[in-house]
Amino acid sequence: MMCRRFFVAAFAALALAACAHGDATQPAPPAATGEPITILISLDGFRPDYLDRGITPALSELANNGVRAAMQPSFPSVTFPNHYTLVTGLHPGRHGLVNNRMEDPGRPGAVFTLQDRAVAADPIWWADGVPIWVTAERQGVRTGTMFWPGSEYELHGQRPTRWRTFDQGLPGFARADVLLSWLDLGEAERPQFFTLYFDLVDTAGHRYGPDALEANAAIAEVDAAIARLRTGLDARGYAGRVNFVIAADHGMAAQAPAAIIDLDARLTPQQARVIWDGQFAGIQPLEGQEVAVEQALLGRSDRGECWRKADVPARFDYSAHRRIPAIVCLADIGWRYRSTQLQQYATPALGAHGWDPQAPEMAAVFIANGPAFRRGATLPSFENVSVYPLLARLIGVAPEAHQGDLADLQPALSE
Repeated sequence: MMCRRFFVAAFAALALAACAHGDATQPAPPAATGEPITILISLDGFRPDYLDRGITPALSELANNGVRAAMQPSFPSVTFPNHYTLVTGLHPGRHGLVNNRMEDPGRPGAVFTLQDRAVAADPIWWADGVPIWVTAERQGVRTGTMFWPGSEYELHGQRPTRWRTFDQGLPGFARADVLLSWLDLGEAERPQFFTLYFDLVDTAGHRYGPDALEANAAIAEVDAAIARLRTGLDARGYAGRVNFVIAADHGMAAQAPAAIIDLDARLTPQQARVIWDGQFAGIQPLEGQEVAVEQALLGRSDRGECWRKADVPARFDYSAHRRIPAIVCLADIGWRYRSTQLQQYATPALGAHGWDPQAPEMAAVFIANGPAFRRGATLPSFENVSVYPLLARLIGVAPEAHQGDLADLQPALSE
């Protein structure tokens, strides 16, 4: 049955690729002359080695004729924190998106989650970082965000010129077509910097595991969407005039359903609140229970390690922000913490992320291609905070204060 599902999905991806000469290449206004445009593309959960599976002709061509690297995500290696890092140049422990689920002392009773847009729309969650589209708009560079975590909200009093509310059901081809439609606008309205987001590979990696046939089908489908985007760009006169920056937020590792570190065996609800569990856990002792909770958790255990907030390893840069709970635990690759205080794992995932960013399985793909970049270059691994100053340089804006280093990517640049 698994093989049958894969071949159906793979056939669908190939059929989509065969249609790449459809709507994306319909007659359009001539492309504006001037500087190249920049497109930042997120391939959620896309490991660098996925390019070596022989199923990514479009992405592999961009990598082989441009720049590629295995990029190191920030801690924690999860979606919202790392997407905000890519566009702010700050580690999650600085920009404040410390997890996909979190709490803030300034909003008692509110819980930030991926699903609760009413809570997530509160500017407090995003205030400690300034995303690149806000900076660009303030400096006169029009932006269009076709899905990027955070871009559907008004942040720092600013929105992109063009943006769309995230819709997970919108197919990859349709996402590419929306971006292309913004290039058909008149020159006075047309964005110069774009973002595009694909979540399909991450979803398949979670559900089936990173080595499953279904994950390969998702990889092929996203690659077909990239091919469609390039076809549409060429039809609009943008061949050779696009700087692509393609980055994942994190990688993916296999996870066995039974690989559980049971927090209930160490804590009771009368001792502490589990703010989040999973591949890394955040725990807040109740008043008067601090010593008991520390004795139950701190130090190295069989399949993980727990620290006081102030003692989290310095390389994680995860000790300062007010949203980080008093105790942080990190499981070994393949394992996860679980507490019945949080009912999140009714259907165990066969793939996951959130572990140590230096683990090879957590590495994120990085591809850069276009007139600003050298051809056929492979960079050493670098931290993803350095993508931000690269974007600022490409679109010609003065960056905000950040933790990245353009020197990490200087060898990739053509001049």
